[in-house]
Amino acid sequence: MASVNDILLDALGRVRETVHGLLDDVPADRLAQPPAEGANTVAWLVWHLTRVLDTHVADAVDRDVVWTSGGWYERFGLPFPASAHGYGMSWAEVLEVRPAADDLRGYFDATYEMVAGALRELDAADLDRVVDDNWDPPVTLAVRLVSALNDATQHVGQASYAAGMLARA
Repeated sequence: MASVNDILLDALGRVRETVHGLLDDVPADRLAQPPAEGANTVAWLVWHLTRVLDTHVADAVDRDVVWTSGGWYERFGLPFPASAHGYGMSWAEVLEVRPAADDLRGYFDATYEMVAGALRELDAADLDRVVDDNWDPPVTLAVRLVSALNDATQHVGQASYAAGMLARA
């Protein structure tokens, strides 16, 4: 029988496969090109999903955020504070996220390793631990992990859709 760890790792691995496929298939000069006026770019979507996965899981399992601890914030050189993760960004700000595919892949893979390592170490009792009591009901680790994976899945799907639009243009 599959464990909760196995299921969560499988879901995370599927996001990784799709991110890698996008970064392999979308020409480098089109990653930061919006597929339509006002739309998010593939580069921004991959960056954003990785930032959310990174911050949400790191906070919930008491690990360092890869974005800053791994030097990715400096490497990307974005004109935003290190705490920026994409929520509430204007379209003009979205267009400023123009990293190289290798940097997107490197940051995603480093985040994947942090998250996968945390998932491998979980036991069933960990999942009921409250990680955020600012909500009613308080958010457990299980809820936070599912939320982070759901967000990543939605955004990688959006990036795939944007890539498809770019390919048809």
